[in-house]
Amino acid sequence: MIRMIETTTRRRFLMSVAAIPALSLLAACSKGENGEAQADETITTAATAPESTGTVDMAKLLEPGSLPDQAQGPEDAPVTIVEYASMTCPHCAHFHETTYPALKEKYIDTGKVRFILREFPFDPRAEAGFMLARCTEGKYFPMIDVLFKQQNNWAAVQDARTALLNIAKIAGFTQESFEACLTNQKLLDDVRAMRARGAEFGVDSTPTFFINGKKYPGAMSIEQMSAIIDPLL
Repeated sequence: MIRMIETTTRRRFLMSVAAIPALSLLAACSKGENGEAQADETITTAATAPESTGTVDMAKLLEPGSLPDQAQGPEDAPVTIVEYASMTCPHCAHFHETTYPALKEKYIDTGKVRFILREFPFDPRAEAGFMLARCTEGKYFPMIDVLFKQQNNWAAVQDARTALLNIAKIAGFTQESFEACLTNQKLLDDVRAMRARGAEFGVDSTPTFFINGKKYPGAMSIEQMSAIIDPLL
């Protein structure tokens, strides 16, 4: 009986991935219009450090969650950045396409920053994107990069499942491994648990960054991030 319920749940999840109206995904970055406008404004403001909206206990933030952290940069870096993102969020895609490459080159690759990306999906398509990234063999960040770059090709189309399959095949998935990944109920539960844990730290919009424990919601330019990071080095 339990197996039948799990199978039904998995089938419903796959159907929901394919059937979400594209329009609903365009508002996925926050729970209200104010959050989206704030994120847009953050992207275009001057290169000054934005005000933090709160502080969390860094030790608690870095405690192990339902899934192992995906990180880049040395563990002993003087600055640790934790980003909570949603794969269907346009502002997250903008950050990863425009700011993240410079952040990686200037700070992560030079050992100054440890960057951790955590899942905060707002919808089943975002969950599916994260699940596929988790199912890659040590290629989490490259898969995330591809999904963000091609976001318009799968997040806002009628048949997201087929679009995701085509992207996944380029990344080395077969039809079988694609289906196995997206019907992995434990993985889905773990991704949802990652979001629930983020909410405990006050995350309610994406992207949200914690930089050495201080909270900064909204996408930022490399100049703005530098204004926060440099005084911490």
